[in-house]
Amino acid sequence: MKPTERGIAHLLLAARYSYRGLRSAWRYEESFRQEALVIVVMVPLAIWLARDIVDFLLLTLPMLLALSAELGNSAIEAVVDRIGKEHHDLSGLAKDFGSAMVFMNILVAAVSWSCVCLSIFFFD
Repeated sequence: MKPTERGIAHLLLAARYSYRGLRSAWRYEESFRQEALVIVVMVPLAIWLARDIVDFLLLTLPMLLALSAELGNSAIEAVVDRIGKEHHDLSGLAKDFGSAMVFMNILVAAVSWSCVCLSIFFFD
């Protein structure tokens, strides 16, 4: 059993691990980079479009969730690849589920953007 830190030391270790994870995702995961760059473009657009904080949150939070799902998918793929590179039905299923998780989150972001934009431009 590994020793655990408590209090602020635990928080600092967790922040360091999170930073390493984000840095690795940026370095090794093309999908993560693409989605992060979409967010860099879309957040200023969300600031400009949003009529209030609710609109802003409906535009930005789904994109951040999609990026979080991409991290989860990358984690699943890393664990499956760690176990073995040979084909196994369950390994393929795990990777497919991870991919579907990302797709569903991107779909949520698209629906959210569509609803807010329709509301702004056609029903305001």
